[in-house]
This record gives sequence, C-alpha cells and structure tokens, in this order.
Amino acid sequence: MRLPKINIPKKYIKTGAWVLGVFLVIIIILGSVAYSKREALLKQMIAKAIKKADTDYGLAIKIGNAGFNGLSTVHMKDISVVPKDRDTLSTVADLTIGVKLFPLLFGDVKLAEIALNSGKVNVVLKDSLTNLDFILKRKKKDKKDNKAKIDLSEIAHDVLNQVLNKIPDDMEMKDLLFTLNDNDTAKLNFLTTTATIDGGDLKSTILVNGREATWHIDGKLKPGKKQMDVIFFADGQKVELPYLENKLHTKLSFDTVRTEMKSADYSGDNFKITGSWSVKNLLINHPKIASNDIVVKDAKIDADMLIGPNFVALDSTSTVFLKDAAIHPYLKYTLTPNKIYEVKLHADEQDAQAVLNAFPEGLFESLDGLQVKGKIKYDLNFYLDSSTPDSLKFTSALTPYNFKIVKWGKLNLQKINDTFVYTPYEYGKPMRDITIGPSNPNYTPLSEISSNFKNALLTSEDPSFYTHKGFVEESIRKSFVINFKEKKFVRGGSTISMQLVKNVFLSRQKTLARKAEEILIVWLIENNHLISKQRMLEVYFNIIEMGKNIYGIGEASRQYFGKSPSQLNIGEGIFLANIVPRPKIAMFKFRGDGGLKDYMLPYFRYMGRIMAKRGLTPADTSGYGFYNVRLREGLRRYLLPDSAKVDTAAFDTDTDAPVKMQDESKNLFDRLFGRSKKDTTTKQLTVQDTVKKTRKELRRERREKRRLEKEKEAN
Repeated sequence: MRLPKINIPKKYIKTGAWVLGVFLVIIIILGSVAYSKREALLKQMIAKAIKKADTDYGLAIKIGNAGFNGLSTVHMKDISVVPKDRDTLSTVADLTIGVKLFPLLFGDVKLAEIALNSGKVNVVLKDSLTNLDFILKRKKKDKKDNKAKIDLSEIAHDVLNQVLNKIPDDMEMKDLLFTLNDNDTAKLNFLTTTATIDGGDLKSTILVNGREATWHIDGKLKPGKKQMDVIFFADGQKVELPYLENKLHTKLSFDTVRTEMKSADYSGDNFKITGSWSVKNLLINHPKIASNDIVVKDAKIDADMLIGPNFVALDSTSTVFLKDAAIHPYLKYTLTPNKIYEVKLHADEQDAQAVLNAFPEGLFESLDGLQVKGKIKYDLNFYLDSSTPDSLKFTSALTPYNFKIVKWGKLNLQKINDTFVYTPYEYGKPMRDITIGPSNPNYTPLSEISSNFKNALLTSEDPSFYTHKGFVEESIRKSFVINFKEKKFVRGGSTISMQLVKNVFLSRQKTLARKAEEILIVWLIENNHLISKQRMLEVYFNIIEMGKNIYGIGEASRQYFGKSPSQLNIGEGIFLANIVPRPKIAMFKFRGDGGLKDYMLPYFRYMGRIMAKRGLTPADTSGYGFYNVRLREGLRRYLLPDSAKVDTAAFDTDTDAPVKMQDESKNLFDRLFGRSKKDTTTKQLTVQDTVKKTRKELRRERREKRRLEKEKEAN
C-alpha cells in the first residue's frame, strides 16, 4: 500500500533549522566555557569532596596533584586517606579515572577506564579500635537522620547500579597491596600484581603473604547488561584462609568458587536477581560443626533472590544441587511491621542412594558404606512471626518409597538387639564398660521393671513413645517457641529414641554434624523397624544415668531403695523418673531422715494426676506415694543437716558435662520443683541438702506449674 505524500511548508522547515542551529551554537558555547573552566571546576569538586569526607566521616584526604588528561579523564597523584586519630587507610601513587560523557548528561557517573599504579590499603585492628570504624559512625548518623520509610527493593536496585556503574570498560591495575594487621598477632597481605579488564574480560594475579600462594579472580563482566561470570581459584593448590583458622578456629579451603549473575531487574514491586553460585571441594572444620573435616565435593545453587519493599527472600524456584541430589529451598525474612522468619525445603522424589551419596564427606561417619535402595522425598515448613511466637508453625517429613537397607556400612544399627557393651562417659572420659545382657546382674528385662517406674518416666519424658516414629513435631515446635522467647537454648525436643541413638551409637561431641547424624539414624531405625519399641525402651532403662556413677534402673533401684526394679512403688517410680534430667542431684532431694523434701510434693501431685487421668495409677489425694519414699538407711549418713545450703547447679553444667539420657532443659518438672538459682555452694559436694527458694522463685514456679497444667489438659 502506497502512503500518501506529506508536504511540509518550507517556512516550518526553515524555522526548525534555525532552532536546531541556535541550540547547537548554545551547546558549543557552553561546552567551550565548561572546557575552559574545567580545571577550576575540578578543583572545586575535589575541595567539596574532601570537605564532605572530613565532615561526614572524619577522613583526611590529600591529593598531591590532579588535572584533566583528555576530554573526560582525570589524572591524580600522591593520594592518601587517613581516618581521624587512626592509622593511614590508603595511599595511591598514580590514579587515572575516565568517565562516559553521554550518561553524565543524565546524571549517571559511569566509569570508562581506571588505571592505578602502586597503591596500598591498610586495615588495622587494635583491640576494639580499627581504622574502618568511620563507616560505623556514618551508619549511625544515617540511621538517626533517616525518618522516611525504607524500601529495600529500591535500596537493592540503587546499590547494585552503583556497583555496576563503577566497573569500567577498561582497567589496568599494578601493584595494589592490601594488608590486614590484627592486634599485631595476625598479619595478612594480598598483592595484586596485575588486574585488567579488556572488553569485559577480567584477569588478575594476587600474591598471598609474599609467595605463599597465587590467587586468580578471572571472568567475564557485562555491567551494562547486569551480567557477570567470575571464578576464584589458586595456582596448583587449594584456596586457603589461615586467618580464619588462627582467629576463629575455623579451617576453610576450596578448589574453585564460581559466581554468576544472569539478570537483575524489577519483577512487579520486587527487585529480582537471578544467578548461581558453585564450589568445588569445599573443606570446613569448626568444633561447633564437627570434630573432623567436612568436605563438600561439588555443590551449586541456582538462585532467584527477591528483595521486596520490606523483605528479602530466596525464591522456591531456586535449586540446591549436591552431586546427583537436588532440593528446592525457600527462605524469607520480613523486617516490618513484624520480623517474620520463613523456611521451606522441598526435595522431589529421588533415588535414596543418590541422596545418601550426596551428603558431604565426614558428616555421617558412622554410616559410611551404607547401601540402600528405593526412593525418598522431603518437605519442611517453618513459620515464625516474632510478634506471636506461640503461633509458630513447624512440620518436617522424610517420606520413603520402597526404601530398604541393602548393606550395613561402618555401623550396624541392629547391634543392640543382642547383648552388647555400653561405655558411659564423664567429661569426655570413659567411666566403665557395662554389659547390656543377662551376664550383668543389674541388667533388668523390660518385663521385670515395675510399671510404676515405666509409666512415670514415659509420662514425664516421652508420652507418645509407642506411637511416634522417633520424632514429635509438636514437642519440637514448642521447643522452638520457648527458646525464641528466652533468646537462648533452654529446652530440647529429644525423644527416647533420639537419646538412645545419641548414647549408644554416636560420639559425645556436641556438634551440628552429630545432631544431624542422630536424626538420620533415628529415622532409619524407626521407619525400617530395625529395633522394636520394647527393646529400645529396655536398653534405655538399662543404660540411663541415674546418679553419680549409677547407670540403669537395676543399679538405681538397689542404690536408693535396696529393692529390685520390679518392687518399686508409685512414689519411688515417680522419684526415679524425676531425677533423669539431672541425675547428679538425686541425693539433694532427701531430708536428713531419708524422706523427700517438701518442695517435691507439688511435683508428685502434678505427675500423679496426669498418670491417674490416663489410667496408669489410681487417684490419690495424699501425694501419690510421696510420703512412702524413703532413702535406704545405708545412705542416710551422707546427708547434710537440713539447714545447710548447696548450689545444686554446681553438679550439672552444660560445659563438658557427661552425656545424659535426657537433655537437662527438656523436662521442666525438675526446674519447677527442684532447682534454685540463688543457693550458695558448700565444699561438701558428696552429700545432700535442702534447696532454699525465694518468694519470687516460688511465685514464678507456681505460675509455670499452672501454665503446664493447662497445656497438658489442652493436649
């Protein structure tokens, strides 16, 4: 189709040409004036920047010489940056910076080139002082001055743009030295002999502590497209960080780390960054993580990060790869109006052996060599609103499909089905070997243990033992709630199954790796029915710590009451269940005449009422056997006068404490009725004494008791 011809009057064309011509003349005149005045303008800008640095940050900046070199390139010499009353932070002998003219017209400062020759950055840490603390000073000022509502997505967008705009098209650095002096005890230096960017190709060579190692950061940079692909590695060896080992007792090394940013832009109201991060042969060793090296052979995460107006999130479209296994994480942290923590993990149905092989080396040493078949999938959901912690949500499910153990590895999880030797530890040292079998005169089959003790212990420690599969989600959920409210770990969620596995199969180190291994072994045992519930409970009752060098119900019943376990009455059963969380203070619960102290009576009535409601014992208005509990006469001579004071907390501490069958913090009953924080300590640590309580402590305990009663009734 032929378009009609448009005729524009000549007078309009002539007028437009004049306007354009005048505009170009004005631009040329202004450009000429600016060009002629640019040296003066540069000096004004430098003076303004120096003054602002001094006012806002307390930095003394000096520039020996500065001037233009070409149309848009500034050349500076002899630059120094010194924080007030601190060591010199940085010096540069020669620096050339070029900016792009077109973006500058719109107010964007984008670098075209950087050339640096001979520079130094010196970070000094002296006790609580550092020559970087001017940054904190500025942050405090910004926080005080900023009254407006903060939009995290805008901040992320602006910060990323600022960073990308400072990546030049061309760069050449020579001899840039970074040093770290930490209290004159730890010194590091990194000398960048060369670092170049040519057409987006990044190449660098960094000498570590002289020539201990040579590092490289290479890759491809496309800041205009908001893309980059960078790899970090060392010549002929692993990248190691000895500073972390010396300073934080953390050993860390790897072959390569690769970071890729594929895109960064708004998605609705949220700023979205898409990329990936991968590592080869990552080695970590920290005493809180594991007692040995943990090696991650091959790990990668394809990540979609979302930054919203008030939250930061790792979207569920992200995927973590460990060898041939994959899991989809969702993490979200909401800052306002309330802090909200969300965690979701989802692993699709996949080969169980591939998942087992994907675990980092050294994480589950006891399961090395284990072979399985079938498939598994996993889902976890955690949601906590800090304003309403009691509404915390928690679910966790590892679901098997035709799962079966084909071959045992280093550890046979069925060993406790037969006679075996158990070795308890005190402060990391083995106490004695205990045979769990008929050859041990104190070994007691489950059928020969009084139901009074069995019912009391199960009621106080693990009421759903016979019905759960190793874990009680509600117990774990409540532990999260209590620990969050207290701002520290005060309660665990361990079941009898978990405590049994911890003591029989695993080392005594309190590490994250050992806890994860404990959870996995419990799942294997319970979901594959490797050990019957009856046998698990029988072993548990025969190895449980119940006093100083007293292990198992057989030893405990004879030690305290001169009876066999089958002869225990309801009061003795409740008492022995009570001492499980803190066995070493058992003797401190008796009066000088061998009877129980009065503060124990509310516990007996509370426990007794719960057992009676469940049909485990007859209803009793006198204290459920409290008055019938009598320490055997042979032990009464070790009891102190009732007026003496003893700090029972001195006998059971969390530091280097012997491993017990139950976490001290798990059972609240003993803390409610048998522990005082304000008692004084006596030197006679082998005898029993009364626990004195203040009125404030008693009121607090009564309130907690009523809360527990309501909680039990609700369940």
